[in-house]
Amino acid sequence: MDEAEVRQKLAALKVEHRDLDAATEALLCQTAPDQLLVARLKKRKLLLKDEMAQLEDLLIPDIIA
Repeated sequence: MDEAEVRQKLAALKVEHRDLDAATEALLCQTAPDQLLVARLKKRKLLLKDEMAQLEDLLIPDIIA
């Protein structure tokens, strides 16, 4: 994967992460939120966060000191 592809994928994951955050907040504002769905959304957000961290690591050059 070249740098442009990594940046594009990272941007898409960030958008999805924000969308999941908004969906989770909307669910929690309901009188009786579906706790299973909320848990699934939170788990997906964590997976996205891990994937974003891995992609960000690819963008940081290795510097030998």
